[in-house]
Amino acid sequence: MSDSPVLALLKDLISRRSITPSDEGCQQLLISRLEKLGFECEVMVFADTTNLWARRGTEKPLFCFAGHTDVVPTGPEGNWTYPPFEPTVVDGILFGRGTADMKSGIAAFMIAVEQFIKTHQDHHGSIALLITSDEEGPFINGTVRVIDTLEARNEKIDYCIVGEPSSTDHVGDTIKNGRRGSLTADLTINGVQGHVAYPHMVENPIHACVGPLTELSQMQWDNGNDYFPPTSFQITNFNAGTGASNVVPGEAQIQFNFRYSTELTAEMIIERVVAVLQKHELHYQVKWTYNGSPFITQPGSLTNAVSEAIFSVNGLTTELSTSGGTSDARFIAPTGAQVVELGPGNKTIHKVNESVKITDVEELVDIYRLTLEKLLTC
Repeated sequence: MSDSPVLALLKDLISRRSITPSDEGCQQLLISRLEKLGFECEVMVFADTTNLWARRGTEKPLFCFAGHTDVVPTGPEGNWTYPPFEPTVVDGILFGRGTADMKSGIAAFMIAVEQFIKTHQDHHGSIALLITSDEEGPFINGTVRVIDTLEARNEKIDYCIVGEPSSTDHVGDTIKNGRRGSLTADLTINGVQGHVAYPHMVENPIHACVGPLTELSQMQWDNGNDYFPPTSFQITNFNAGTGASNVVPGEAQIQFNFRYSTELTAEMIIERVVAVLQKHELHYQVKWTYNGSPFITQPGSLTNAVSEAIFSVNGLTTELSTSGGTSDARFIAPTGAQVVELGPGNKTIHKVNESVKITDVEELVDIYRLTLEKLLTC
């Protein structure tokens, strides 16, 4: 039995070893199909990252599908049951790196667009695809640079579906209509190294950090709101010591991260952290890494269209959620676009033996196509 169109395309994408920031011809494969549909395809290369902006039509509203062709490294390939870049189907499940995150989303919206245009040649508005190979990496030369380019020429996205794996148990049971902000601190606390037998001659940075870290971990940063849980503070790395039991180290390095709601800004968090550090009279340096602001797409035309499409396809009443990590949606939402993330299940993403249910991918095609029909044919 031959593969369905979406499975055939997905297998082709999976077979390409596109470990971030490499694209390995995935975008060119999409371009060869998009140009036949009348899309104007613009390749944007920034440093080591290849990006694609493809658009059909010039009128508003502009509906965009967004995603990434890059995948995370596999780890030791011997730990995989099936070779990670040889797509393998077993009992209705497709195995391979990138099956869930997020080549299935790309394959599904590519087939959905083909089906939609076949029956709606003269649809309203415009359709676009924004594809990057830098989502799993430093994310500095990918979607954010494409959005900067579009903003500079006042090319505005109205609706956007990011094909990230949003679902929990069945495709469409959860969609992301927002994400928390992310802020990381790399803190170095300076002391004076010396022999443990002469405590009056040392300044122990490990001792010095206990008080402020305890205070930061016990602070109530906010109470969250209707869309977001309270802001969280988590220490992710702690390094100190020379490896010897009789030496007090000269410094301690601590990394911590905030996942914060729309109740706070990065500047507010930084101000409160610095106040705690100064109160404890530490000798320190801190480097802040701003990973993205929180955003929310209020229930409206896009969430309604997606929710109705999901219910039509599989009878599920979807849940709107802002849980989980960050995605490239954080670069698109600030332009004023309505943005949601909708894709397959996320239980195996970044894991050995990453996989996706084939029926989920096929349902995803129908959900994407119906969403286009609801927004671009009325």
